[in-house]
Amino acid sequence: MFNKIKRYEDFDSSNLVLFLFKWRKPLLIVMAAAMICSWFFSLPFFITPKYKSTVILFPASSSSVSKAILSEKGGKNDDLTSLGESEQAEQLLQILNSNKIRDRVIRKFNLMKHYGIDSTSKYKISKLYKEYEKNISFGSTEYLAVEISVYDKDPQMAAILANTIADLLDSAKNDMQRQRSVAGFKIVESEYKELDAEIKGIVDSLVTLGSLGVNDVEYQSQVFNQQLAIAIMDGNKTAQAALQKKLDILGKYGGVYMMLKNALEFKTEQLTLLQAKYKEARVDAQSNLPQKFVVSNAYKAERKSYPIRWLIILVSTFSALFLAIIISMAMEKSGNYNSHKKFKLEQS
Repeated sequence: MFNKIKRYEDFDSSNLVLFLFKWRKPLLIVMAAAMICSWFFSLPFFITPKYKSTVILFPASSSSVSKAILSEKGGKNDDLTSLGESEQAEQLLQILNSNKIRDRVIRKFNLMKHYGIDSTSKYKISKLYKEYEKNISFGSTEYLAVEISVYDKDPQMAAILANTIADLLDSAKNDMQRQRSVAGFKIVESEYKELDAEIKGIVDSLVTLGSLGVNDVEYQSQVFNQQLAIAIMDGNKTAQAALQKKLDILGKYGGVYMMLKNALEFKTEQLTLLQAKYKEARVDAQSNLPQKFVVSNAYKAERKSYPIRWLIILVSTFSALFLAIIISMAMEKSGNYNSHKKFKLEQS
């Protein structure tokens, strides 16, 4: 009896093989049962198979047509054909995770019905959003590309959802940018029209002065003074009176003419610069520029991606085996303790 107790007390990892051999039949039964149960409960009747479709895309570096095409000062980041960097990728991810994309996808495909959510449920929206987040995800690859992943019980639906989300990305970002572009265009347009009206007013005033005979103050003043000197030398009173009248008009309106002429030159230069901004702002407000470069479109998957039955069976079997070993060890230790206690009682 003492040797039997000693053998149990010395039980450690070195005796694990002997221990497993001793309990081999119960452990094999547990493993077989776990394999059968995990195989059975991973059937499509219990776990709905899902298919995965993925879109891989790169962000565009430039989102402004005016800077990329019309502006002469555009840098390398304003090239329409260059790929974006990590900052642009993070922006796209943020937009993809926004409710702008989510709500449009939900409405377009009636996902509440597609996911089998009761429309009369008190928490139907929360359930819908949770199901959406479980089946649709966004992330970045090691090459700074953006990945759109969609799981669905219908492989065709999964591909359509993924490609549609990629398409909605353009419209969502363009809508966001257009709000500012349109506001900026209206400001520039207002300034442009106001300056153009001022210039037209100046031109009308100059035309009016021209009808009074004020066309080029400096040149006319020089010519009229020369002619007046000649008329005085010739004693021509009529010519003197006519020239003096013209000089009086120049004296009266000459300052206004010079002021308007200088203002016209200055404002015309301003209008030229503002006209370039006006064209750029109008292009940005009206453009619908793609915000991405699609590397790989989603396609209908031929094999399901979820559940991975062999992995479920493997994990379940080894988990059951590990639990069975723990329980067997506990039973072994309990039996050892009871034998030791009985031995002490017999000794006493």
